[in-house]
Amino acid sequence: MMDFTFTDDQRQLRDALRGYLARNNGFPARTASARSASGWSESLWRGLADNLGILGVLVADAAGGAGGDAVDMMVVMEELGANLLVEPYLETAVIGALALGAVEGRNADLKAIVSGGMRVAFAWAEAETRFDRMPHDSVASRTATGWRLDGAKAVVIAAPIATHFLVTARVDEDPALFLVEAGTVGISLTAFPTIDGRRAADMSFDAVAIPERALVARGAEAIERLCDVATAMLGAEALGVMRVMLDDTIAFTRERRQFGQAIATFQVLQHRMVDMYMQIELATSAVYRAVLSLDAAPVERARAVSAMKVTVAGACRFIGQNAIQLHGGMGMTDEVAVTHYFRRATVIESEFGSADWHRRRFAGLSRAA
Repeated sequence: MMDFTFTDDQRQLRDALRGYLARNNGFPARTASARSASGWSESLWRGLADNLGILGVLVADAAGGAGGDAVDMMVVMEELGANLLVEPYLETAVIGALALGAVEGRNADLKAIVSGGMRVAFAWAEAETRFDRMPHDSVASRTATGWRLDGAKAVVIAAPIATHFLVTARVDEDPALFLVEAGTVGISLTAFPTIDGRRAADMSFDAVAIPERALVARGAEAIERLCDVATAMLGAEALGVMRVMLDDTIAFTRERRQFGQAIATFQVLQHRMVDMYMQIELATSAVYRAVLSLDAAPVERARAVSAMKVTVAGACRFIGQNAIQLHGGMGMTDEVAVTHYFRRATVIESEFGSADWHRRRFAGLSRAA
């Protein structure tokens, strides 16, 4: 039986993070960060490291982290979703910390993550591969001093503001993961903003020389697990996004009046908001199961994560569309927060694999089992 009760420490973590973000990343401040030239807030990032220490949730005590687990991180990600954080937390504190934490002798890198000095972008997707997590055209070959990296990656979230890239590439037909410093000769970025207020880039690697220790992991399972954990935490973020959309919709319908009364009293609209609430409850159960299955056998973990992503993607679309519709014309303006939450929910639907891709993955895993 799974236990869904949060500990006192987890509740305190949630409350501390919620209060800090309310003071430092309210909707106007978040919008200003997203629209700034850099696309993020360095002061907020430093605050997450120095004031809260949450960049090290998954980092071991020996490297200066909190030594937390996946449930601790789930609590954090839900709060970050409720506040539409544009800083690269998932890419750095989840993907970067997990990848480097699995390798001996990486304490210096992990300490850089904990302190906020390292910001990671995960370069895994390639053009025309339809969410395939394994590298195709990106290749790493041995040299006398280390490795030579060639290839290209598409839509690398946080690449324009990253200090390091985690790059997937083939080594003798075996998938591998490399940590590459930003600014290394041979790396080119074509940066652009995303519809949800973040920054991304298409990247190319042309004879990029990297040292031997740049190799972080080798084998498909290492990359699959990294992507599964990231997908599960993305689901937790989605819970925060969807809860705010529902709360804002309820508040708006209580204020908006037609025929002399608040539209929240109309039964048909009440039914729609109840349906939105039920979608969140279904998604919550799926996220909890996925997070609690992250340490299970690979097939069980993968099935739980794919089932969750299908459920969360459907909930994001249903809640987002209804939130916009119930806000009426106001829901289409940049001045209303629900618009920005809807954009983030729309991106989450297909990030790390669309619902259709995860359905096919789940079906394939089930047949194999």
